[in-house]
Amino acid sequence: MRYRLDLTLRHSEGALTRVLGTAERRGFKPVAVEGGILPESSRPDGDRWHLQMTVEGDRAADGLHQQLAKLYDCLDVQVQPCQ
Repeated sequence: MRYRLDLTLRHSEGALTRVLGTAERRGFKPVAVEGGILPESSRPDGDRWHLQMTVEGDRAADGLHQQLAKLYDCLDVQVQPCQ
């Protein structure tokens, strides 16, 4: 099954690597990754990235959501099934 992840990350060294590694360790294969810096108005206390990632895997996305939410760099994560 495919899932779309919408993440808000701190702009820090290794943040993307940690997100990708967590997804792979949870049994999900990243299929597409797209992101950019959030506009000034939505980041009052520092740089923030918005990352959209599509992953594919046989497991339920709950475990991935929980693990990503535990990452220091991850400020918000939303997971939705792709159609």
